[in-house]
Amino acid sequence: MTENRKLGWGDLRDARVALMLALGFSAGMPLLLVFGTLSVRLREAGIPVTTIGLFSWLALAYSLKFLWSPLVDGIDVPLLAARLGRRRAWMVTCQLVIAAGLAGVGMSDPASGLAVTAAFTFVVAFGSATQDVVVDGWRIDAAPLEKQGLMAAAYQLGYRLALLCAGAGALYIAQFVDWRAAYFAMAALMGVGLAASVLSPVVDRAPDGAAAGQPQFDFERAVKAPLADLYARTGRTIVPILGLVALYRLPDFVAGVMSNPLYVDLGFTKAEIATVAKVYGVWIGIVGAFAGGFAVSKAGLYRTMLAGAIASAVSHALFAWLSMQGAELRALVIAISFDNFAGSFAGTALVAYMSGLTGAGFSATQYALLSSLYALPGKIVGGVSGFMVTAWGYTVFFALTSAIALPVLALIYVVGRAPAGGMREEGEAGA
Repeated sequence: MTENRKLGWGDLRDARVALMLALGFSAGMPLLLVFGTLSVRLREAGIPVTTIGLFSWLALAYSLKFLWSPLVDGIDVPLLAARLGRRRAWMVTCQLVIAAGLAGVGMSDPASGLAVTAAFTFVVAFGSATQDVVVDGWRIDAAPLEKQGLMAAAYQLGYRLALLCAGAGALYIAQFVDWRAAYFAMAALMGVGLAASVLSPVVDRAPDGAAAGQPQFDFERAVKAPLADLYARTGRTIVPILGLVALYRLPDFVAGVMSNPLYVDLGFTKAEIATVAKVYGVWIGIVGAFAGGFAVSKAGLYRTMLAGAIASAVSHALFAWLSMQGAELRALVIAISFDNFAGSFAGTALVAYMSGLTGAGFSATQYALLSSLYALPGKIVGGVSGFMVTAWGYTVFFALTSAIALPVLALIYVVGRAPAGGMREEGEAGA
């Protein structure tokens, strides 16, 4: 694998970093509103944890986005693309869909109309998953490989700031006003992404031999060529690579569905959850994201991924410990500190790794495939997490998510020893 060059303070003045911050904010805004924050709302409405777990399957769009990602790489949004370019037109379209879906969730009442809440939640998840495809494609094509660690860190910072708004902000508004006002406010904040989309430079790239901006959808170019390119660069190493991608964040996705119900069942108030988990925790996560970016630059991807896997295992063990402490605020602070730092640290490393696996002109499709794979197992298992908690209790549940680190560490060792591992060379993508 080719190591990233060392970054300097001058790189932070790059306009693409600021735009990545805003686009990361737009990408992060919907997440908690279809997961964590929504689970608090559902639990307060008396929805059982088994149903809350199944509710997470509505967000399978995040894991299945690779199915329609070739459309993002291969066709234009009518009317808008002529004015904004392909990537920017897709971003604007997705952001408008998300805002409309959030308003719909806000107007629904899960206690009396759970199906309506579910329908609008799916709209948000689908729009958000598609936005992820195009934002990731823009990020990879907008900057060379040596800057992807910094771009990933900026993305994580924006993402975490959005989690601050969608987590703490939404809970505070719900506490002192109501849930409808909370979701309407979050819909309005999608304007940050709209502004960034319009201001971002056009970086639409085409594979070698294809014309940029070609509006016709070509199955060979849009579907088969990205898969063939990925296999050509990885060979048989593709099997452990895909295994690593699939398992690396599995514990976080599975445990994340049940963390907020745990807080509610332990007796913490919405204000306490907002202050510790959604305000303090977000800032710890921001520190973790930049620590991950720094570690990638200084220590390399595989050492950073190894450290992230170990830290994540510790954080889940601490949630098992928290489940035995009751509504003890200091215990919550300790668990949240480790969880947010470890999750962001590991997330930055994985984003940089998956970015390096993509090829020029295929970034949106290939990255969507990889990021769908890393989310899919967690979404599937997360859907039955409520049944696991009901059967075994929170303590055993979080102990099991911690143990997933063992096969992850083995896969990091195998992939780290493979020559290059399918990583593209510095400067191959971006300008």
